[in-house]
Amino acid sequence: MLSLIGTPIGNLEDLSARAARTLLTADVILAEDTRSVRALIERASQMMENTEHNKDEESRKIVSYYKEVEYQKLPQVMEWLADGLHVALVSEAGMPLISDPGYLLVHETRKRDIPLTVIPGPSAVQSALVASGMAFDHYQFVGFLPKKESERARLFEQLKIIQDTMGKTKLVFVAFESPERASSTLKCLYATYSAVRITLSRELTKKFEEIIAQPSPDTHYRGEITLVFRF
Repeated sequence: MLSLIGTPIGNLEDLSARAARTLLTADVILAEDTRSVRALIERASQMMENTEHNKDEESRKIVSYYKEVEYQKLPQVMEWLADGLHVALVSEAGMPLISDPGYLLVHETRKRDIPLTVIPGPSAVQSALVASGMAFDHYQFVGFLPKKESERARLFEQLKIIQDTMGKTKLVFVAFESPERASSTLKCLYATYSAVRITLSRELTKKFEEIIAQPSPDTHYRGEITLVFRF
């Protein structure tokens, strides 16, 4: 059995009871970041204290599983699944496979008809969309924006064309951006598209959460950043 677990994007109190129970009962946990998953297990143990769901710590494997080692570790993971072990996959934060590792594993699991389930969790995409206050009929998630400025500009041109083809249908775009490139991205959008509407959400669910309409391109923004925009 493979379980894909959506985990908190910043606030450990957002860990669901189902996610906690799955973490504590899995035989193997594949973790993009082993440090963050240990904090999740500690939180899960607190939530499920005095229940039968807490597996003996020594019987639970925590395996580092990130993009660069997916091919290398896939055969062993598939062997565990074929042997009937319960394997859980978690990203550092949020839902596995959404701009995170896991596609190869899920593809192989489905191809071999091994049982698979998804435990939903918090989403930076949906949280930023709702917080933006922008009315929309459809949204398009474009993942992490390109690192090169020229490639970002080309992507924005393509997205503008897509939006124009939608006519009166309200379409917004959602993207992840690094704090190092956020200012450059905002300058590009404002300079090229005079009517662009942008909401920048940073550190969602955390202590210093901010949701900023028409953010200044002259500010250095810190933390995890999600942009919602339309031209």
